[in-house]
Amino acid sequence: MRLLRIVPDDTNFDFMRFRRISFPISAFLSIVALASFLVFGLNFGIDFKGGTLLEVRYPNGTLNMADVRGKLEELNLGEVQIQSIGSDGEVLIRIAQQPGGEQAQQAVVGRVRATLGDQVEYRRVEVVGPRVSQELLSYGIIGLMLAVIAILIYLWFRFEWQFALGASIANFHDIVLTIGFMSIFQIDFDLTSVAALLTILGYSLNDTIVIYDRIREMLRRYKKMPIDELLNHSVNATLSRSIITHVTVTLALLSLVLFGGRAIHSFSVTMMFGVVLVGTYTSIFIASPLLIYLGVNTRMAEEKAEKEKKNKAERGAAERTAG
Repeated sequence: MRLLRIVPDDTNFDFMRFRRISFPISAFLSIVALASFLVFGLNFGIDFKGGTLLEVRYPNGTLNMADVRGKLEELNLGEVQIQSIGSDGEVLIRIAQQPGGEQAQQAVVGRVRATLGDQVEYRRVEVVGPRVSQELLSYGIIGLMLAVIAILIYLWFRFEWQFALGASIANFHDIVLTIGFMSIFQIDFDLTSVAALLTILGYSLNDTIVIYDRIREMLRRYKKMPIDELLNHSVNATLSRSIITHVTVTLALLSLVLFGGRAIHSFSVTMMFGVVLVGTYTSIFIASPLLIYLGVNTRMAEEKAEKEKKNKAERGAAERTAG
């Protein structure tokens, strides 16, 4: 029985040749993304701007999300997020902060109660103030920074420092472009967006590590092969796996974008851009060619192999002496 081959075994596409194009394009897009962030900023959601949160429960079989959303939109309260949080008719409603202080927020609660009626059960009513929202924003930024630092430390021990630095630069590139995308199109930036950014980091890192692991393996096997040719072989060897993974993830995210609804729209769109467009491109055209400029070569791998061999011999001699 013949196995399915997405990419022929003898594929030898010259990916490294495009580094002279991909690097300037990425630099230009990063500048545009940073400029957009500085000029337009992010469209912060209720989690980071503050607002009113209500958790309500409808009797069994009476919940109609479209009807609830239509009634609340008629109140003209600005940004309103409605999310089903269970199969028991529970709904989480987030309403943007209204001008007028505490009294205005309490008035919003009264208007929502009057609109939804007495047939629903109000399980929780909270007002998210500016202080709490700023704390959430600070924790989100700290979480992203700690994730990048943890990735750098892990890769430093898992590979050589050149690989760690290359992966970190690639991840920073992904985050900058994704944030720029959210800034340009003013996509809601809330806690789900932070989760999307962390997921993009993990996905892009996983894809990069697969290629880096093959590069390290080939560095030990082909000690006289030019580095750009070796990198091309490594990327081509993992190309079939990359295509299968990206197509699968793309189909899953596309279904979320088309049928996920407004509740997760910002999350799904951000994931689609960051994972499919940016992450796939970065792993092949940014992370891999970076190793050329960071000094990775076959001589480095040979020196490391010699060092490991010497250490092994020293340990063996020490064991024999101790015995």
